[in-house]
Amino acid sequence: MRLINIGFGNMISSSRLISIVSPESAPIKRIIQDARDRGRLIDATYGRRTRSVIVMDSDHVILSAIQPETIAARLGGSNAVTEEKTEDES
Repeated sequence: MRLINIGFGNMISSSRLISIVSPESAPIKRIIQDARDRGRLIDATYGRRTRSVIVMDSDHVILSAIQPETIAARLGGSNAVTEEKTEDES
């Protein structure tokens, strides 16, 4: 199981991911509202602007403040969980 950082230390399982989309269109806004009404919305933006909407196979919808392209790059990269350098590795 690979975990992908979606911002602010929040992780999702890459095997459960269905899609990563931009929140700009009306159909995506309806998906967000429907998930909110059903109690299936997870807001991982920490109060920031929503830049991507992640749809999971469990019918959950996750909001992230990270661009969809950035999340996709983390998904395609060899190291999905980003590791912070310690001062000794400088």
